[in-house]
Amino acid sequence: MSLTRRRAAASLAALPLALAATPGTAAASAPKARSQNARTTVYIAGDSTAATKQPPAAPETGWGMALPFFLADDRFTVANHAVNGRSSKSFYDEGLLTPILAALRPGDLLLVQFGHNDEKTDDPARGTDPGTTYPQYLRRYLDGARERGARPVLLTSVERRKFDAAGNARPTHGAYPDAVRRLASAERVPLLDVQASSIALWQRLGPEATKDYFDWLEPGESPNYPAGLQDNTHFQPHGAIEVARLVARELAARRVLRPRDVTRLNAAIPDSWITW
Repeated sequence: MSLTRRRAAASLAALPLALAATPGTAAASAPKARSQNARTTVYIAGDSTAATKQPPAAPETGWGMALPFFLADDRFTVANHAVNGRSSKSFYDEGLLTPILAALRPGDLLLVQFGHNDEKTDDPARGTDPGTTYPQYLRRYLDGARERGARPVLLTSVERRKFDAAGNARPTHGAYPDAVRRLASAERVPLLDVQASSIALWQRLGPEATKDYFDWLEPGESPNYPAGLQDNTHFQPHGAIEVARLVARELAARRVLRPRDVTRLNAAIPDSWITW
C-alpha cells in the first residue's frame, strides 16, 4: 500500500491533533501565589518520546508538542521540559528537574513519564532498577511537586512499535510499567497508563498502519533522512498527536482535569498543525 493510502486508512482508525509546546523558564525559587485569572501550567518531565523537536529532526515529533491542542487554551499552558535520551535518574542528576520545581506554582500539574532510557541498565548514568532505584528517583519528582503545592501525575511509558509474526502488538518495557503502577497506588497519585492505552491502539491499527505513526520514512521522503528511516520508538506527527490524545483523555478520565478543561478529543486535526 502506498504511503498516502496508508495514511488515509490510518486516519479512519484514529483521529489526530498537534502543536509544539515551548519549554517553560525558571521563575523564583519559592512558589508564587496564583492570581484568580492565571493559567494553570502543565509541566512535562520526560524523554524523547515527549520532547519538543528541532527542525533538523523533523518529522520526528514528541507527544508533548501535540498536548496543547487538547487543553482549553484560555486556562492552560504546556511547558514541555522533556529531553531526548534522559531517564528518571539522568534527568534528575543533570539538574533538569530544578528549573521545573523553581517555576511550579500551587495548582500546576507535573506529568512524569520515564522508562525508555531507565531500561538501559548497561549505562550507569541512565539505567535504573524497576524494583529499587526507578521508583526511588520517581518519588523525587512527586515530592518536589507536592512541596510546591502542585499536582504530580505519573505516566507509564508509551509503548514501542513491536509486532509478533501473528500481527499482535507486543510489550517492550518489561517490569517498568508495573513499577509505575505500584508507585502511583502507594503514593496515591493519579496514574495515566499510557503503556496500556498505546499498545491497545497499536493493536487496533496493526503492523502496517502503525508505520505512519512512527518514524518510518521512505528514501527521499524527508530531506532530513534521505536514505529513509525505520524507527519503532519515535513518532511522526500522526503518532505524537494520537499519544497526546490518549494523555488528555486519561487526564479527564482520572479526574485530574474537568471535562471542560479538555477539548477536541474526537476532532480530526491535520498533521500540518505540528510545527518545528
